[in-house]
Amino acid sequence: MRKGEKTRLHIIRKSAELFNQKGVSGSSIQDIIETTGVTKGGIYRSFSGKDEIALEAFAYACELVGRHFNQAIERVPTAAGKILAFCNVYNDPVHNPPLKGGCPFLISAVESDHSTPVLRELTVASFDRMLAFIREILQMGVESGEFRSDLDTESVASFILSTMQGGIMISRLTKENKHALYTIRYIEQLLTAYSTKKSDNEA
Repeated sequence: MRKGEKTRLHIIRKSAELFNQKGVSGSSIQDIIETTGVTKGGIYRSFSGKDEIALEAFAYACELVGRHFNQAIERVPTAAGKILAFCNVYNDPVHNPPLKGGCPFLISAVESDHSTPVLRELTVASFDRMLAFIREILQMGVESGEFRSDLDTESVASFILSTMQGGIMISRLTKENKHALYTIRYIEQLLTAYSTKKSDNEA
């Protein structure tokens, strides 16, 4: 990798952490300079400005978190297990999120709706990918007979993703992981309700 490419990647990685903690609108070029250790001239040799850095940093952050999701589910055999493994990537959003600062999708979703419209399309695309990812797992469970055939994959996937993001947000706000863990617990109960395997009490 050439020196210019290394510098560009370094700026993207460090800016992703910065934006994930302070937001794009709350971060200045000077913040990026201080965070990356790259001079102003170096920043502008690699990027046209903060908006371009923000787009690249968000794409990098999504890729990073996506790798965590894929690694979490790859060896889990059941659909319900995969969904819970997906959710448990954020079982410690206060102290140990995949990317410092929390969930990049959640932060960008709030910002892009108000002060950073340049991120909106990328954020919507990220939501669509995550929703499709969860729907695919649910559909796999329906087709394998793990879940009942009346499971509406779209609405359940939307509920799982929305609930999960809400739990992360409240846990980050209160500095208490219990809210994220509550959501995982109730998502598990929802999946159990759609399971074709009856419990001992129901048999």
